[in-house]
Amino acid sequence: MPFASVDGRQLYFEDTGGDGPVVVFSHGNLMDHRMWAPQVEALRGGFRCVVWDERLHGRTEDDGARHTYWDSAADLLGLLDHLGVAQATLVGHSQGGFLSLRAALRAPERVGALVLIDTAAVAWPQEALDQMSGIAEGFRTGGPDAVAPVLLDLLLGRPEIHEEWLRVWHGQPRERLADAVDVLRGVDDVSARLAEIGRPALIVHGEADRPVPLPLGQMLRDRLPGAVGLVVVPGAGHTPSLTHPGLVNGPLTTFLRDHVRTRGALPDRPCLRASGTASRPRC
Repeated sequence: MPFASVDGRQLYFEDTGGDGPVVVFSHGNLMDHRMWAPQVEALRGGFRCVVWDERLHGRTEDDGARHTYWDSAADLLGLLDHLGVAQATLVGHSQGGFLSLRAALRAPERVGALVLIDTAAVAWPQEALDQMSGIAEGFRTGGPDAVAPVLLDLLLGRPEIHEEWLRVWHGQPRERLADAVDVLRGVDDVSARLAEIGRPALIVHGEADRPVPLPLGQMLRDRLPGAVGLVVVPGAGHTPSLTHPGLVNGPLTTFLRDHVRTRGALPDRPCLRASGTASRPRC
């Protein structure tokens, strides 16, 4: 299995290879690299797609120590080093978006463009922190079955795929799942620094997202200087790339074709205007 050794951790990744522009996908909390299967299949052949498992998730081997999303951003940059990739487009869902934003702040020259799916630049309100604390404790004391009825609906909202992800959770130690949620609780506010990120950015957000409400996606659209639009996915909750891939893959592919080149140079082309979306061109 492919692993990248980064500061003593063994980061699991999968790489489609090829000569196309590199796109790195970072998953959300309690998910793993498999959540991106619909996007990898849609982009295969035209882009080199890399998916990976973040700390405390999937097949990645780490020491379980508490970390921040700045640390996760460093992991991602270390993965790029391992792959010999100077610059990539970063696609991040939820916590994958947290670390992608921080990678863009930490090493802007390594990021060609951003796609941010149901993510935010702010810290959590107290109500959300209290809910996460209860979920973490539920994992520790009762395991996945104790939190599944609420959490699966909150994250996915599509009952036909609940069992698949419940099996994923059962494949992880209880403490690891709880620790992953605790890391999520510690996200810091970087909204005041969004103006520093000038790369092209596409914002995608589920219309009915409860963990990260739509106004937080609108904030990213409004404050990122390179934002080319906000794609609102009708009826989708927190994970539209997985639950509504047909409504996500089209705008994603268009954005990548319009704003990404093989060597990471930014093309002189018009901004994305996605039909049927709440978009506002920003060049």
